[in-house]
Amino acid sequence: MNYKHLQYFWTVARMGGVVKASEHLHVTPQTISGQIQLLEDHFGRPLFQKKGRKLELTETGQLAFSYAQDIFNLGAELDQVVRQPRGVARPIELRVGLADAVPKLVACRLLEPVLHSKQRFKVVCREWKLDSLLAELAVHRLDLVLSDTPLPPTLSVQGFNHRLGGSTVGFYATPALLPKIKGGFPACLDDVPLLIPGTESALGVKLLQWLGKHKLKPQVVGEFDDGALLQALGQHGHGVFMAPMVLDEEVRRQYGVHLVGEAQDLIEEFYVITVDRRLTHPGVAAIAQAAREGLFAAWNR
Repeated sequence: MNYKHLQYFWTVARMGGVVKASEHLHVTPQTISGQIQLLEDHFGRPLFQKKGRKLELTETGQLAFSYAQDIFNLGAELDQVVRQPRGVARPIELRVGLADAVPKLVACRLLEPVLHSKQRFKVVCREWKLDSLLAELAVHRLDLVLSDTPLPPTLSVQGFNHRLGGSTVGFYATPALLPKIKGGFPACLDDVPLLIPGTESALGVKLLQWLGKHKLKPQVVGEFDDGALLQALGQHGHGVFMAPMVLDEEVRRQYGVHLVGEAQDLIEEFYVITVDRRLTHPGVAAIAQAAREGLFAAWNR
């Protein structure tokens, strides 16, 4: 394989087009297109496909891009390690897969132990759909996956669930929205604008069941897979939104919102998924221990 061809392909995939890649690499678009064609000839399969005016990676292209990421990241790391002063310990790499349904505030708190550890870690975090992350975990491109659901039994992936803890869920609203919310909780949610997580997520499924159980019919103004976007819209008063009660003070302070009520019968859980039964990676072990003894300690009793 010609790694110059691979670098051109990797740059085009990262930058989203041949023209941008040519500007970055200071070569002509024709040169890049020709080099990628040679790489496709080498593989015997196309790496890109046209969709309108855009280039999209084929299935083979996605696989090649994943390997190219590892190759060029390792190259950059090698350069950094060789150039660093002697006696300086090399950081331990921790490759984290973050399921997009996990709230960003929770993810931040879960990663803090390795970011503040005396042992030097280099955290590489990838956010994606759970099934895609588990596929990466299966081929050891990730050390762990942080998820709000255990490993689905329908997926043919060998892995082990390590429960970190759970939390009841709070419903939050901006001061401007509060006058529209009248009566006791949870009945006050009836006919109130509500921002909900994707109905295919673990919390989304539980929420719909919870609303049915309490015979509530809020105005669902939006459904979002991206929890950060959902909370940002909630912060701007577009609807009531949910967050784990374990982070109640932080949510109220950061988003400037008030707690409408706590759903004690609606629990959001969090897991570390690994390919090993035991947590052997020091970074994974640190995350699990800090979560169980710190963040979720009160909820695990």
